[in-house]
Amino acid sequence: MSATPARRVALLTLGCARNEVDSEELAARLDAGGWQVSTDADGADVVLVNTCGFVEKAKQDSIETLLAAADTGAKVVAAGCMAERYGRELADTLPEAQAVLGFDDYPDIAARLDGVLAGERFDAHTPRDRRELLPLTPVHRQAAAVVVPGHATVDEHTPAHLRQVLRRRLDSGPVASLKLASGCDRRCAFCAIPAFRGAFVSRDPQELLAEAEWLAKTGVRELVLVSENSTSYGKDLGDPRLLEKLLPQLAAIDGIVRVRASYLQPAETRPGLVEAIATTAGVAAYFDLSFQHSSEPVLRRMRRFGSTQRFLELLDTARALAPEAGARSNFIVGFPGETRGDVAELVRFLSAARLDAIGVFDYSDEDGTEAAGLPGKVRADTVKRRYDRISALADELCAQRAEERLGSLVEVLVDTIDDGEVEGRAEHQAPEVDGSTTLVAGDAGVDLAALRPGDLVRARVTGTEGVDLVAVPVEMVSAAPTVSTAAR
Repeated sequence: MSATPARRVALLTLGCARNEVDSEELAARLDAGGWQVSTDADGADVVLVNTCGFVEKAKQDSIETLLAAADTGAKVVAAGCMAERYGRELADTLPEAQAVLGFDDYPDIAARLDGVLAGERFDAHTPRDRRELLPLTPVHRQAAAVVVPGHATVDEHTPAHLRQVLRRRLDSGPVASLKLASGCDRRCAFCAIPAFRGAFVSRDPQELLAEAEWLAKTGVRELVLVSENSTSYGKDLGDPRLLEKLLPQLAAIDGIVRVRASYLQPAETRPGLVEAIATTAGVAAYFDLSFQHSSEPVLRRMRRFGSTQRFLELLDTARALAPEAGARSNFIVGFPGETRGDVAELVRFLSAARLDAIGVFDYSDEDGTEAAGLPGKVRADTVKRRYDRISALADELCAQRAEERLGSLVEVLVDTIDDGEVEGRAEHQAPEVDGSTTLVAGDAGVDLAALRPGDLVRARVTGTEGVDLVAVPVEMVSAAPTVSTAAR
């Protein structure tokens, strides 16, 4: 009897780290369903694109990736946020895709791709507000039978810490994201994410610890905690301080040398959480704070809280506990009603905040958001001018902040080694979104040629290139363990 030909699927991921975790859940489901999974579209029978639907540029990138996938001759399937957000509309405008699948299709993803390969056509879903699928009261959400990507439970009758981890890593690097929660209960006027990601749902802490231990066994050295709003973690589990308790537990896992919390809402960042991030051994003193603006009138129209003064006080509190703490944030310019005075207030804040990394976005209307219907739209040429100005200022200020670190000691996790160039990240540098640190040879006792990805070294900063650092390693803090291929 001849063997069944292998079915090959390429899983391409766009967008944020949360999507990367979702893709690894999909990879595990597909692997269990008999599919060979890779991230290389060459020779694939099906290309599954986990799309991003956050802002216009991300949506355009998703469309271009889907069209490029179709050019390979493989069958193309769209999943992820853009597919969930637009459903049938996307399917009608993109005939190149054989299927547009929503989150509810994820548990049966292997069967869906089997059907696609067999020539079946699937009716795309009609999008709905996924917040309405879960109870209004957070503490009642855990029992709801709703598909939430990244929250799959293989066997609900088995204790969380003993359950099989439904995840397959798609790369072998020393850093991996760990999804704390999904969805969001905030109502920011510019953001459509809650409508297609749903209301906020935390993951069981024992399940998180089990997954973190599994990741460590595959060679992961740094855990990046991700969600739409990490500061809400635990509120639906009856303990809004749960993240403060979870951080030291994660940091204590054998093999993990750094835990990094991301996606913090300033209005929910309590003093206890600031202290936990700033002072817990093994937790990066790193504050990824979603400020978005600093002018009070703009923030109120955004349905957000805070001000220049309150944000500076929050940063001061963190730096009083950890003087070298890293901090980053994103900002939107050109929001409806923004005035020259509001921009001047944002400039005042940025100039005083000493942020290590700043992301700047020019405002654009998003389907289904409150802001799309607000009066006082700022002219497109004015938005561009403000965007260019704030972006240039951000580059200058972040470069200055990097220069402040000259001569200091930083702990660098080695990420990659390519043609002898050793690249890593210091504690204040998150993967992808911030700068990096290049390690160079010096007179100290660390052999640069002997370093491997996953090594944690202490290094002295000797130079800067914009937000990036150049540093000489002076001692090994923790060498990466040898990981067997079976563990992966």
